[in-house]
Amino acid sequence: MTLTVAPAAALARTRAAETEHARKLSPDLADSLTAAGFARHFVPKPWGGDAGSFTEAAEAAAELGEACAATAWCAALYAAHARLAAHLPEQGHRDLWERTPDVRIAASVVPPAGTAEEAHRPRAAGPAHGTTDGWWLEGTWHHASGVDHAHWILLASRTGDGADRTVRLFAVPLEACEVSDTWHTLGLRGTGSNTVRLERTFVPAHRTCTLADLGRAGHGRDRCHSVPYQMVAGAQFLAPALGAARQALRDWHDLTAGRVRSDGSRAADAPAQRDAGARASAEIHAAGLLLHHALQRADLAEVTPHAVAENARDFAFAAELTTAAADRLVRAAGLRAQAADCPLQRRWRDIRAAAGHAALDFETAGTLYAQARTAVVEAAR
Repeated sequence: MTLTVAPAAALARTRAAETEHARKLSPDLADSLTAAGFARHFVPKPWGGDAGSFTEAAEAAAELGEACAATAWCAALYAAHARLAAHLPEQGHRDLWERTPDVRIAASVVPPAGTAEEAHRPRAAGPAHGTTDGWWLEGTWHHASGVDHAHWILLASRTGDGADRTVRLFAVPLEACEVSDTWHTLGLRGTGSNTVRLERTFVPAHRTCTLADLGRAGHGRDRCHSVPYQMVAGAQFLAPALGAARQALRDWHDLTAGRVRSDGSRAADAPAQRDAGARASAEIHAAGLLLHHALQRADLAEVTPHAVAENARDFAFAAELTTAAADRLVRAAGLRAQAADCPLQRRWRDIRAAAGHAALDFETAGTLYAQARTAVVEAAR
């Protein structure tokens, strides 16, 4: 284990209400995520990182999600964004991690935004200055989770024309950006997923890569850097929701344990209540099994289009299971669950918000799986 979650989880639990009210993490809570090892988890080993497993990253995020889903969301993304940055050229790695692997990286990748114009600046004297080729980047990007406490940010923009049209990622120091407080939502309020604006700024070529580069296998790359983005993207959004669902089940038991019906019987003994608890627990358990199996596939199995599609399917279906469980628990808890200070309704909002991410859309995942399965069947004929 390279991730040490317990101290961060303890702090996140005590700060949960404060985090939601502030709509972003506190500085010391963000620092606790770094201390836990999330920022360095996928950083390449030559730069002091762990190049860790997908299983450990997601299971740690789920554990943290039991304390606070918004904190877990930021933790999972700080880890995931370092994995994306690992696909930059080596000089880009040096810019980010030469001093320390504990660099928090935010991102706004989907959808691409802003404008990028290829640039060739005059080379300064001396070889130490390196290449001056790069891009002029400017624009506005939304929903950059955890950006207030990031050191760098990855911004995506479309470049090229026609057949050369592609999506390119740009690593920009956060100090070059303006962050606007725009995150006012129903769920995951504490993620601080604010808007970033960048005036026309030169980004050297070594701080860019294309979306197609992500997960491309290469000599010397660790397993975590050689897995297609789509094979693992859903995990970073599902894991916090799964943790929140596990805690929601405990919250529900606490709420219903002392309830007494008008006839004096315990509400928890009613068949409808027993059914709600049993079904929700089974849904949450099944979601956890799907997540774990998909993570093992990402860490250990042969990477094929079918395996990628299986993971996308499993992440999306697990998200549906967590939302079904949360809905069931809130309905069964009665009026108490509607109180503004009730932890159950906060977790329900967070789970709903997390499951709404495009990476967990089942229609998209189902289409991908159907196509991959058809290809396997046809190849076997």
